[in-house]
Amino acid sequence: MLIKTGRDGYHHPIASEITPQAVYQRRRELLKLMAGGAAGAALAGWASREALAAVQRPDKLAPLPAQPSKVAGAMTMEKPTSYEDTTSYNNFYEFGTDKADPVRNAHTLRTSPWTVEVDGLVKKPARYALEDLLKLAPQEERIYRLRCVEGWSMVIPWIGYSLARLVERVEPLGSAKFVEFYTLADRATMPGIRSSVLDWPYVEGLRMDEAMHPLTLLSFGMYGEVLPKQNGAPVRVVVPWKYGFKSAKSLVRIRFTEQEPRTAWNKAAANEYGFYSNVNPDVDHPRWSQATERRIGEGGLFAKRRKTLLFNGYEPQVGQLYASMDLKKNY
Repeated sequence: MLIKTGRDGYHHPIASEITPQAVYQRRRELLKLMAGGAAGAALAGWASREALAAVQRPDKLAPLPAQPSKVAGAMTMEKPTSYEDTTSYNNFYEFGTDKADPVRNAHTLRTSPWTVEVDGLVKKPARYALEDLLKLAPQEERIYRLRCVEGWSMVIPWIGYSLARLVERVEPLGSAKFVEFYTLADRATMPGIRSSVLDWPYVEGLRMDEAMHPLTLLSFGMYGEVLPKQNGAPVRVVVPWKYGFKSAKSLVRIRFTEQEPRTAWNKAAANEYGFYSNVNPDVDHPRWSQATERRIGEGGLFAKRRKTLLFNGYEPQVGQLYASMDLKKNY
């Protein structure tokens, strides 16, 4: 994300307006096919798109079966963003600040074995192996519309289940008001944490009622496969009505607290990133408007911008959580 932290004079690169690398790769492949007289077959619907993806992805990740979600508002008829775009245009600062850094650098991440510690104000603290987390609930496929503050968005078929299933299992105490999420911070496998761009480890948080909402997802996969490393493998949070930085990746700890957590971006620039970070087109970032967005994969810099929707279009499902709040003050 484009940010000036004020530390060491560091300025983040302006990456939000760069066309994803995968877009250029696909154009080159299409030109090759057209030169060989195969353009008609290559552009003939879904099968051709899958064939083209196979050219770019000789080795698919392990499959992760899923069923369409029955949670209200979870499914959408919007066309999913291509796998190539969603895996090559990412914010994962542990692997670099440029959008293309995670796909270049995340191969160093070791995801097995993996455990997630759940502690704090709960009756049943535990350390879960990834396999045990997967067993808590059957996977459900959900298509969400994630956005980030630079004004870009994607449609991703996530695989996972409502975080509420895990929360209920550990039985939070009555004094637990918030949930903290900790991302792995491993200097040996994450070159980005050697910088001072953020205070590591990356920490995010939700109010308890936000964490318990059925649309808040504990995700293990996308597009029918396990999560790619650059997208937060092997397990992450997805909060579809908030800006993308709220959805912590590569989780190693979930902690229940009474006090509002100090989150990574809020600590780095409190005047730009509030705790709630709900998608709200009426609240401008101090340095740009958030009233419109650009959908990744739809024409790059020349794509027609879309109107940003309040709560990312999930107002019917989540608006009641903030009915008594000033959404401009509590940004």
